[in-house]
Amino acid sequence: MDLIIDACGWVAVARARLNIDLELRPLLGQPRWLLPAGVERELERLDEEERGLLLDLVRRRATVVPSPEGLAHPDDHIMALATEREAAVLTVDRALKARLMNEGTTIIEVVDGHRLRRVDP
Repeated sequence: MDLIIDACGWVAVARARLNIDLELRPLLGQPRWLLPAGVERELERLDEEERGLLLDLVRRRATVVPSPEGLAHPDDHIMALATEREAAVLTVDRALKARLMNEGTTIIEVVDGHRLRRVDP
């Protein structure tokens, strides 16, 4: 299964200092990470403000997916990509989670500041 990385989800993982591979294994196995181009730009901006966001790790591990024309907002790109690839999404964004659940998308979220949880629709 593919895993789409959202900026706020990645920041939550970095802040929680999770071993992402160990946490993901029981939830998704070893997913292929996808990083929408708009999310990469958000993370670059956030990394300038707050060091320690493991930007190098996500860049090494994830495939950057260019933003299609007409989908300027990263959340719209995430929605389209999740539907197209039947992928799970790592996020803690409440509005995005609601949209994803409406579309039947699996969500991976950081809970209690120290672990990941899978939420199936």
